[in-house]
Amino acid sequence: MTLRIYYTDPACREFDAVVTAAATHEGRPAVILDRTAFYPTSGGQPFDVGALGPARVVDVIDADDAVVHVVDAPLSAGTAVRGSIDWDRRFDHMQQHTGQHVLSAAFDRLASNRTVSFHMGAELSSIDLERESSWSEIDAAVEAANRVIWEDRPVSIRFVSDTEAEGLPLRKPPARGGTLRLIEVAGFDLSACGGTHVSRTGAIGLIAVTSAEKFKGGSRISFACGGRALRVFRNYRDAVGGSVRVLSVLPGELPAAVEKLQTEAKELRKSQSRLQEQLAGHEAERLLVATPERDGRRVVTEVISGFEAQGLKAMASALAARGRTVAALVSASSPALVVIARSADETVDANAVLRQLIAQFGGKGGGKPDLAQGGLNGEPAAILAAIRELLG
Repeated sequence: MTLRIYYTDPACREFDAVVTAAATHEGRPAVILDRTAFYPTSGGQPFDVGALGPARVVDVIDADDAVVHVVDAPLSAGTAVRGSIDWDRRFDHMQQHTGQHVLSAAFDRLASNRTVSFHMGAELSSIDLERESSWSEIDAAVEAANRVIWEDRPVSIRFVSDTEAEGLPLRKPPARGGTLRLIEVAGFDLSACGGTHVSRTGAIGLIAVTSAEKFKGGSRISFACGGRALRVFRNYRDAVGGSVRVLSVLPGELPAAVEKLQTEAKELRKSQSRLQEQLAGHEAERLLVATPERDGRRVVTEVISGFEAQGLKAMASALAARGRTVAALVSASSPALVVIARSADETVDANAVLRQLIAQFGGKGGGKPDLAQGGLNGEPAAILAAIRELLG
């Protein structure tokens, strides 16, 4: 059994311990200690990293009564070690986890919207709410949560039996029985939790919600606390600042300016597509003139620049419409677009040729014997050479 120091002293950065067992985990050396301050992945919170003597701790796993420390160098059973936690990582996790408690309690108190799960990512954290939440509800919950942070309320730890817990105002029923570890944000939240938390809400700094989306009948709320919130603000500042400079608009005008650009780009793409289809006929005539007949038929193979898929398709179809013609056109872009078409009086199976090209270069696509198209991963010149070899 491992004594878990982080249960009672989450601010512990260094500790002394003895290796009680040495083993391997998924091919890597691992040890169990008589006591540890390293937090294992659990309850949506990632593991701690740091050092055990000369070895680096690269993963920490909860194994019922024991905590398994995966290390980058083996340690022998009976070895006394000095453990040190990567405090920047631990404190970041404490900010996010305590912030989650406060934010979830705010949603529960203001909107009767219960948190059903929590995930702490490398950049953002998220909670999944039981039902959909409007932005007005989200904003109200965030404001209430931040007021609790700025009031710098104490965050305390206590242990109770499951029987004692039945008479306490827990935010949600505990997931396990026996002795429960409770985290209390004074006057605001009381929850059973095994994670690490700051000792006062002021250490959370700030909670900033970055997005909300529908998820499994409820809402997924993404957020950042403390140092992460500051980094998010910097990223948004740089993104917004760069955008307003490029577009020459005020920050409040940015959404409308982006929407206008999207509309204009969509119309330009439509216009370009129409022009390419019109130009395709002229390009088809040029290619027919440039391709001599052999045995009364033409095999047109060419790398084409400046045309998208619809334009290539129109060009290949125009070539095939002339009769006794097989056309195989490859875009100059990468990945390469390929269109193969043949006239009704030809026997070449366009789809079979495309499948052979996909097998050789990789990619995807399909079609019918008279017309097939796809995207291939090879260089256009190499694809064209393979087409010429297949078509003879």
